[in-house]
Amino acid sequence: MTQPFQLPHFYMPYPARLNPHLDEARSHSTEWARAMGMLEGSGIWEQTDLEAHDYGLLCAYTHPDCDGPALSLITDWYVWVFFFDDHFLEAFKRTQDRDAGKAHLDRLPLFMPTDPATPVPEPENPVEAGLADLWARTVPSMSPDWRRRFAVATEHLLNESLWELSNINEGRISNPVEYIEMRRKVGGAPWSAGLVEFATAEVPAAVAESRPLRVLMETFSDGVHLRNDLFSYQREVEEEGELSNGVLVLETFFGCTTQEAAETVNDILTSRLHQFEHTALTEVPALALDRGLTPDEVAAIGAYAKGLQDWQSGGHEWHMRSSRYMNKEVRSGQRPGPTGLGTSAADVRALLADVGAVGAPPTPFGQWGRLRVYTHVPFQRVGPSRLPDFHMPYELALSPHLDGARDRLTSWAHRAGILQEGVWDEDKLLAYDLPLCAAGLDPDATPEALDLSSEWLAWGTYGDDYYPLVFGLRRDLAAARECTARLSSCMPLDGEELPVPANGLERGLIDLWARTTAGMTPDQRSTLRAAVDTMTESWLWELSNQLQNRIPDPVDYLEMRRATFGADLTKNLCRMGHGPEVPPEVYRSGTVRALENAAIDYAMLINDVFSYQKEIQYEGEIHNAVLVVQNFFGCDYPTAVRIVGDLMTQRMRQFQHVAEREIPVLYDDFDLSKEARAVMDGYVVDLQNYMSGILNWHRGCHRYGAADLARRTHGFVPDLASAVRLRPEPVPR
Repeated sequence: MTQPFQLPHFYMPYPARLNPHLDEARSHSTEWARAMGMLEGSGIWEQTDLEAHDYGLLCAYTHPDCDGPALSLITDWYVWVFFFDDHFLEAFKRTQDRDAGKAHLDRLPLFMPTDPATPVPEPENPVEAGLADLWARTVPSMSPDWRRRFAVATEHLLNESLWELSNINEGRISNPVEYIEMRRKVGGAPWSAGLVEFATAEVPAAVAESRPLRVLMETFSDGVHLRNDLFSYQREVEEEGELSNGVLVLETFFGCTTQEAAETVNDILTSRLHQFEHTALTEVPALALDRGLTPDEVAAIGAYAKGLQDWQSGGHEWHMRSSRYMNKEVRSGQRPGPTGLGTSAADVRALLADVGAVGAPPTPFGQWGRLRVYTHVPFQRVGPSRLPDFHMPYELALSPHLDGARDRLTSWAHRAGILQEGVWDEDKLLAYDLPLCAAGLDPDATPEALDLSSEWLAWGTYGDDYYPLVFGLRRDLAAARECTARLSSCMPLDGEELPVPANGLERGLIDLWARTTAGMTPDQRSTLRAAVDTMTESWLWELSNQLQNRIPDPVDYLEMRRATFGADLTKNLCRMGHGPEVPPEVYRSGTVRALENAAIDYAMLINDVFSYQKEIQYEGEIHNAVLVVQNFFGCDYPTAVRIVGDLMTQRMRQFQHVAEREIPVLYDDFDLSKEARAVMDGYVVDLQNYMSGILNWHRGCHRYGAADLARRTHGFVPDLASAVRLRPEPVPR
């Protein structure tokens, strides 16, 4: 069969190594699969299928250093997960039987108890039998924290198969952002990362969910999945009718050829591997110092990172050898053409791509080079911001209390002291008109609630301006870290002593925290503080990139932009009045998170297209989706705006799809009460208001327009030394 495209040149600087216990793992896994009922008579595999796929070779390449028993156990896990995938395809995807598929998936967590002594049901099929056996053999040697994280990753891997099945039933191809997020869960690489810990070392529980460790896992996952999409396109898309493939997703989104889509997928893959290396070499050491990790803990993280790296190179080698995939004419480390000492220089394109040279030959959508992300020249004159056509299906509603909120916000800002520090003045506050945003976000708010919302928006927007101006231009990341830590201490959970506020940011936050949390439970206060911490810590991420003049990786940018945009804070404020009718697991579900992320992405991209001139020309910023797209694809400004506009439209359509098709299914899956369904229906409306209100605010305020920007002085660095020397005073009541 003719290949649908030529596989691109892969960035893979680390040679694959083979575990010497390969034959032992092969032999063991075959006997284990037969004992579990996965071979003859299963209707899924025969022994010849298992031998052709050669999961022993996969595991020997991806775990080159573990001993024989560990390799055999890991290989059994991979036999099980691939059998699950093929079994789910035959039993439920081909028949499009979602109800039976859900019933099958609902039983599987019963075989993964955190306490190994907990009894499990009698297995009813090879999938259940295999999982019960593997769990019992694996968890005794691992900590409770690892068991919890691995069980969650396994459940995501299993349950998100329903998402794939739903898309097949509807003939729906996901958008690129949705695809990356869902592929991590259904593709299984976070699950694979858990087995890397089993084979190497557990990461310390205290930092297991920190940003650097999360990014290592996510970049590893994206690399594994996107590589698999390239190798498996022919089998999945052309033979199985699969719609969850990154090449197909980009082919559809861009309306391009399959070859062009494949090259772009490979560019994203390369970018994610570069992000992995950047995180391992810069963010992980900083985390170790910040958290005071012991030498043994640092060594464990190092072994884990190396294990992920080994998996990446070993997985690539296996894909090139397995009969399961399209792997002819691979442009890789084993390239066709001249061989022998010195002949690798014949492939000039490969050499340039491997070192990340800016002058490497471009792919159809632009090349990606390691050095390119550091070469942006700030403060370029770009002219007025170009705006795409906004797809906005929801009508705007505004609070009738808007005018009063405007007057009261000015008084609050003076009391908090955020107009006396050289960053903002009253003219800016009035021009930014943040009550207009609050009035659109919550049109039914009381005057008091509208004031509180306006003040939170003012505080967050002020902080977003404050960090790059006060700390960024001074290149003082240490002071920014200290400021962030102090802000967290301004939000006591259980009567802790407040710091004496040293500036307007602290004074304003102390006031807002006291008024917002007065009637909250301890859990609600903890959740809200975590949301504010997420936002303020993301400002440090921006500062770090600014100091390096580093344009972020596209995927990392979109995911961190939600944090810098204050999405968690906004969500928590929206949910404050929901009460106990909605179980917490509903909010944690993939459906609700998909709904929220689609709305948040639409809103934050609105901000990026409106603020392009302000950020690029006047502030020397690098955190803007339009600039990220320009850099990644090597395209001009108008083309980048078009791509971002198309993505916004797709995110809005996804929001509509989830609200109309997936939320009702969620209600049934969780058997929600009538009251809970009404609360969730109201939450969907809140998110609709969130998007329409933010679009209206950007159109109506005077923060981003060319004329508004031209009349102001830019680049002034405030001197806060005198303010810091003064005795701080609390907010007057």
